[in-house]
Amino acid sequence: MIAYLKGKIIFKNEKFIILLSGGVGYKVFMLSCQNKIDDETEFFTYLNVKEDSLALYGFMSYQELELFEHLISISGIGPKAGLGILSLADAETVKIAIAKGDSSILTRVSGIGKKTAERVVLELRNKFSNIEGDEVLQKKSKEINDHTDAIEALVGLGYSPSEAKKAIAEIPAEIKDVSERIKMALKELGKR
Repeated sequence: MIAYLKGKIIFKNEKFIILLSGGVGYKVFMLSCQNKIDDETEFFTYLNVKEDSLALYGFMSYQELELFEHLISISGIGPKAGLGILSLADAETVKIAIAKGDSSILTRVSGIGKKTAERVVLELRNKFSNIEGDEVLQKKSKEINDHTDAIEALVGLGYSPSEAKKAIAEIPAEIKDVSERIKMALKELGKR
């Protein structure tokens, strides 16, 4: 199993990178890669083996990889849904949400309904029960909801989900008001 890679990024897009390591180019699906092409990078990986394909998923920390493995062990959660959950918030916030029984954060991911989210909480709650952090969860939950609301508004106006996510991601974090974030994203999208 491939558990760790180090090398240079030779290609990247929104969903994956191609990493040159030891003369071999690995296609690695990732949440987001901040590194530029030709940057040396390293990360932990998960090799998903299916009957008809092999796919590598990369994570910047071991904590993200570990949470991903817990998530995909649940029936109904595949690697893409697992990455979707990790894209909502940092691994610690997702663990806190699960430990506190908050399945509403998980339902924000495309393809995860209320029943699946509740199953995730039910099956993983005991694994993360020693985590504290009600204030962190409340703050992050509001941020996630605001972020998702802004993306949904832009999609409702006719932009693709990827365009909307990219535009929202470029807005400074200090701007918290959802309507202000939408206005700034529309200005950014208008320039393209």
